[in-house]
Amino acid sequence: MIRGIHHVAVHVNNLDRMVDFYRQAFGFEVLDDGFSWRDSEMLDQILDVPGSAGRGVMLRAGTCYLELFEFASPAPESSRPLRPFDKGYTHFCVDVTDIEQEYHRLISLGMTFGKRTPIDVGHVKTLYGRDPENNVIEIQETTPECQFRLNQLAPLQN
Repeated sequence: MIRGIHHVAVHVNNLDRMVDFYRQAFGFEVLDDGFSWRDSEMLDQILDVPGSAGRGVMLRAGTCYLELFEFASPAPESSRPLRPFDKGYTHFCVDVTDIEQEYHRLISLGMTFGKRTPIDVGHVKTLYGRDPENNVIEIQETTPECQFRLNQLAPLQN
């Protein structure tokens, strides 16, 4: 039985800076002291990345977990951030209640946006932006008519 998505993971260049950003920008709380590894056969197998080393931390906001990783090795094949049309996981979305206010607040915390105002498509107002390391984040505000509002999700029972 699939219970839902547990977490989204983002590889960052500066873990401390990005933890601070996600705490301030989206209200994520740090759940533990984090973890680090080097020369760990078990983590190399889990990640399917031989010779990996790095550190990470798990954050939580509402019903969403966010795991941030900072890899020390191996070096990435490309330092170019993914774009919304690239292959693979390219963004995550944060649901907000006042998108115009959040837009300005997030800019003050270092996010950048290609558009100056959210786009109203009727059932949702939405806008893609980038965190301080250029990872894509969508912010959205759903209307009462939207068929996929967060408050429609009931907690799953064990």
